[in-house]
Amino acid sequence: MEWNNPLFAAITAWFIAQAAKLVTGLIKTKKFDLEIMFASGGMPSSHSSTVVALAVVIGFQEGFGSSLFALATIFAVIIMYDATGVRQAVGLQAKLLNDYFKGIRHETPLLNELVGHTEFQVFVGLLLGLAVGFLWPVLFF
Repeated sequence: MEWNNPLFAAITAWFIAQAAKLVTGLIKTKKFDLEIMFASGGMPSSHSSTVVALAVVIGFQEGFGSSLFALATIFAVIIMYDATGVRQAVGLQAKLLNDYFKGIRHETPLLNELVGHTEFQVFVGLLLGLAVGFLWPVLFF
């Protein structure tokens, strides 16, 4: 049975990014919250790490001049742009709405505020994706 290297590299990068969020959450809050493994937002951007690892491993496997690498790279850029643009704005709007309704009808937030990413979170996710993508061929090809 042959591995799908791009898929497994992307999943690995996602898992490492989400595990990092779990560890930092444990350090900050002193609570073990497994739900963060499946939440969006936060540091580092698992969206960025996933799509960058995917593109890099596709580059190694199919060639960096291939159409598939070009497609994966454009896909990664759009995902990272969206994480810092539209999704970050949605998170800020959710915070404003939660603040507005706090005390009026609800004490707990109604909307998820951790939806998007800062530029730094996306950059760290990009670095993580590059690390996984460049190490993957050394370890598994």
